[in-house]
This record gives sequence, structure tokens and C-alpha cells, in this order.
Amino acid sequence: MTQSARRRDERRSAHAARKVTQMVQPLHTLPVYNLVNEERVQIIHDKSMQILEEAGIAFYDEESRQILRDNGAKMVGDIAYLDRELIAHFLRFVPKEFTLQARNRANDVIIGGDHTCFLPVYGPPFVYDKAGGRRPSVLADLENFIKLTMSTPYLHHQGGVIVEPMDLPYRSRHMDIVYAHMKWGDRGFMGASTEGYTAKDSIEMARILFGESMDETPAIFCTINVSSPRRLDDKMLGTIKQFARARQPVMMTPFILSGAMGPTSIAGTVAQLNAEALAGIVFVQMVNPGTPCIYGSFQATIDLQSGAPVFGAPESQLSLYLSSQMARHYGIPFRSGGCYSSSKIPDAQSAYESMMAMWPGVMGKVNLVLHAAGWLENGLVAGYEKFVLDVEVCGMIHRYLQGVDWSDEGWAMESILTEVPPGGHHLGTKHTMRHFRDAFYRADLFDYNAAESWELLGSQDSEVRAGAKVQQLLREYEAPPLDEGIDEELQDFMARRRREIR
Repeated sequence: MTQSARRRDERRSAHAARKVTQMVQPLHTLPVYNLVNEERVQIIHDKSMQILEEAGIAFYDEESRQILRDNGAKMVGDIAYLDRELIAHFLRFVPKEFTLQARNRANDVIIGGDHTCFLPVYGPPFVYDKAGGRRPSVLADLENFIKLTMSTPYLHHQGGVIVEPMDLPYRSRHMDIVYAHMKWGDRGFMGASTEGYTAKDSIEMARILFGESMDETPAIFCTINVSSPRRLDDKMLGTIKQFARARQPVMMTPFILSGAMGPTSIAGTVAQLNAEALAGIVFVQMVNPGTPCIYGSFQATIDLQSGAPVFGAPESQLSLYLSSQMARHYGIPFRSGGCYSSSKIPDAQSAYESMMAMWPGVMGKVNLVLHAAGWLENGLVAGYEKFVLDVEVCGMIHRYLQGVDWSDEGWAMESILTEVPPGGHHLGTKHTMRHFRDAFYRADLFDYNAAESWELLGSQDSEVRAGAKVQQLLREYEAPPLDEGIDEELQDFMARRRREIR
């Protein structure tokens, strides 16, 4: 065993002994809502095949085009035409579920099947809190959001670019983002995906942290956005090739604003989305068969009067249901949902829109929910107060997914039959005493007091309470230790790469 491997094992043992906020990944135990029958699913599939066979998908990278040619795709210039037999062949290689490891292996997550995984918001260049208002995000904000993620059991993975550190150089900030996840948390995290070299850097950093174990169990994954309609650019393709060759999962997510990058109709949008997702997933399998993939759906509408994106719209939720059915039809883990909102602050609009977006994800059995906490202003802003309020929603969903306890204990017949007379109460029964701590989900930030008590406590609204909670969590947070030798290797790598990419 190498010295680095020994240090890694010692570090993982130390993690197991620490008192931490234990992540709990829920199982989806409830019936799944299917919007349409299998006949309609087949029609969507057929329409998607028609798009791929007759209209094709543009691949703006010569090496990628050669990979497609070598694997039987018809190429006309930049356009790849994929027939249904070719697609069916390569889809057979996609794992139905897979494990993503964390540096604390107790925080490994399973993606696919009946498993649900919540991640924080991804990508905002701005942050908002009630005290400071809206401002460009910096590295300290990214670190804060990692700490907040680690402080709750209801976010199972640290995500990736929770916010963009706008105070760092664009060409090298991907390394600072990956390092922040390694330093401040010990759950899973995403790799960089802006282009090929950033993907390669994040994979190499992950190898320093995880060693050879990531060859057996993937450690990081990337998110790929198809440039709808029907385009994959050289930067996304560069990322795909790096992750696929390293056998690290690829999340293929068409980004469609209906009315702009897709038609205004729900059926047409879903057919296009499905075609784009399948084309990307098939390409991943051409690069390295068996590489884990996630079928992603990121669809919103636009306000046809202003052109602004609209989140939480009913049309988007219908699209989510349909795309989730398509992912299950192919047996591929599915990503969608999130606490989306167009609101600028954590107000009633943000709450209503977020719940409209989250519930179809719950009922449609989404395996990976990116943007589960913190999203504001169409994804331009990560809100501190919104983040912890969304976490409360995630906690409620955890309880909801448990369903009903049908065991003898769940029936509580001893109380009903022997302890409580007509007109009595269950407050002091043996069953209540056994379960008074865990019978019902109780949110930390929601107020259940009488109006008089609420007034005595300052008449605080949820945003004020959430702001105080954020400060408390950040004050109390204790980062999991990072092995000094590994930390030094990471620092040396980043210093060398910064010199090379200036």
C-alpha cells in the first residue's frame, strides 16, 4: 500500500468516527405518476427517432464526428443522422443505476432505480441575502454554500458550481471550485464541464483525492447541456470525451426554453428533448461503452411578451412527467426538477413556483434533483435564505417518500383498543411516548406558534428566521479534515496548471 493510499484510508476512518450531520438518501416507495400510457410513450419515441433520422444533430468537433462515423452514424457535414437500430444498440450499454462515491464513503449515493438524490443550485453568478441584497458571488460564497449543504441531512451531494466565484480568473477558477468541495465537505461533488481541459483538470484532481478507487466506483460526474435546438458544441463534446474515457458519469441535459429553442407545444418540445438527450447518451457510449449516464431534462417556457424565461409554469411540469416516462422507458437514471423560481427574493412567488416545480419531480420519480435548494431569479442568483427554506421542503419530501407504516406498530391498535376511551386523547399513550420525537416532520424554520407567541418573539417572517439560521449554521460548521499530504498534492497540481493555462 502506498503512503498516499494509507493516509487516505486513515482519513476515511477518522471521518467515520466524527460526529457529523448524517446524510440520509431516501427511497421512493410511493406509486409513480405516469401522465400517458405505453402507446403514447412509443409515439414520443417514434417522433424522436424521426427527428434523429431525418433532421439529425450537429456535432461541432471533428474528432467527435469521426467517432460517430466509425460507429455507423451517417454524417453530412456537421450533421449526424442516427437511425433507430443504432440508437437501440448503444442504449443497451447504459447502466440502469450506479453508485457515486464520496471521500467519506458513508456519504456514497446511488443514482437510479428507486433512489432519490437532492443537490443544491448550480451556476448562479450572483447571490442574495436580506442584509446585503443582490451582488456578484465570490469564492467565500461558494464555500459558505458547501458548508450549508453539509449541515443538512436532506442534500445528499454537494453539487458543483453552486455559485460562480466571480472574483477568480475564468480560465482557472474551475480548480478552485473543485478544491473548495474537497476542502470544505466530504460528500460527493461534480467535476468541471465548461470544456475539455477543465474536465481533465477536475478528473486529475479527483484521482489525487480518491486514487484508483474511482476506476471501480465513479467519484465525479459532469453536466452537459445540448445547445438546443439539436447542437453539441466543441466545448461540451470535449468534456464528454474526457469524462467518458475516464468512465465517470455524464449527465446529458438538453436546455430548452419552449417558444425559443423548442416549439411552443408540449408534445413537440418533449420529442425534441428526447432526441437530443438520446443522441448525447449514444455518443457517450460510442466513446466508452458502459459509461454511466443520466438522462437530463431542463425545460422551461418563455414569456412570449417579454422573452424572459418562466419557471414553475404548468407546461414545464407536464414536460417533466413525459420526459421522466421516457427515461424509465429506456431504463436510464433521470435528472430534473428543482426549486425553480423567477422571483428575485424568497417571497410568496418563489415559494409557489418552487413547489410547482418540485412536486412533479417527486411524483415523476426523479432520481437526481439538481437545483433542489437556493435557486432565484431564473437561476442567476443563489439565495442564502432561499437555500435553507428550500432545505425544509426537501426534508418534508423525505418524510413524504417514506409513505405509510403498515406494520403492527403503525396501526397503534393497543392505544385505540385499550388505552383511549370514547372522548379521550392519545397524548399520553405508550405509542405516543415511543414516537413523540419522530412521529411527524417538524420544520426548523416554519412557525407553528399562536399569533400571540409569534408577536412576542418579534413577529419574524420566514426570511428573517432563515437568515438567522444561515448565520447559525455557518458559525457552528466544522469542516471534515483533509489529509495534509493529499492537500499538498492538490496545491502543487493547481499551481502548475495555473502557470500552464495563463
